[in-house]
Amino acid sequence: MPLICFASPKGGVGKTTLAANVARELLRAGREVVALDVDPQNALRLPFGVPLADREGFAAQLAARPDWRRCLRPTPSGVGLLAHGPCDLPEAMALSAAVAAQPDLLADPLRDMLARPGLHVVADTAPGPSAQLSAVLPLADLVVTVLLVDAGSVSLIPAVESGASYGGMVPERYVYVLNQYDPRTRLGPAIAETVARRLGDRRLLGLVYRDENVAEALAAQKLVAEYAPASKAAHDMAQLATVIAARLAEAAENAGGVAA
Repeated sequence: MPLICFASPKGGVGKTTLAANVARELLRAGREVVALDVDPQNALRLPFGVPLADREGFAAQLAARPDWRRCLRPTPSGVGLLAHGPCDLPEAMALSAAVAAQPDLLADPLRDMLARPGLHVVADTAPGPSAQLSAVLPLADLVVTVLLVDAGSVSLIPAVESGASYGGMVPERYVYVLNQYDPRTRLGPAIAETVARRLGDRRLLGLVYRDENVAEALAAQKLVAEYAPASKAAHDMAQLATVIAARLAEAAENAGGVAA
């Protein structure tokens, strides 16, 4: 079943926040959803209310080939969570080397998840190229690149398109989201319009407006729709999930399969 991979050529763009909230919105739309964190920062757990001191995880143990079903934990939102688990810098480097040498450490459990009828997997990956991303990309049905609405972020679009941002791999189904759009700034509307013209409707899934409720929800360790359901950001993230679901259904229909 579908794998939606959230990626970015740089950090600090809100990728993890969008991944968590889109997972929740897909669940609300009637899908069974697992949120998978393969970013050693171990941050995907936070919007789902997992305590900071919690040390459970899945990806940090990949070298030991853990059973993903035993690592799967329920969350109050209803989304199943496979947290990364804590690891320090030497452990993160060793994990990356292990996955680089044996991509199936991650690819095999992913294939097992995707063989489960009706299951949608939303994967949050580390910024830029990584061994984990290289293992995920070939299995992804949709690769969502998250960029900020600023000159520095959008200047990286050619590197994403060439594959340079993702370790030389050019995703077959890559799309974009512009995050933290603020129409009150001088450059925001101009940058968004330029990117929209370059990418077109097929590749630019939409904009998520800058909203203080997003930071407040993260501080409260809650999903945005739970913290501020009437907020502009909650609406934008729900719309993003709707567009993603429609794109997956279209791809399944074109492939002759059953729509997701």
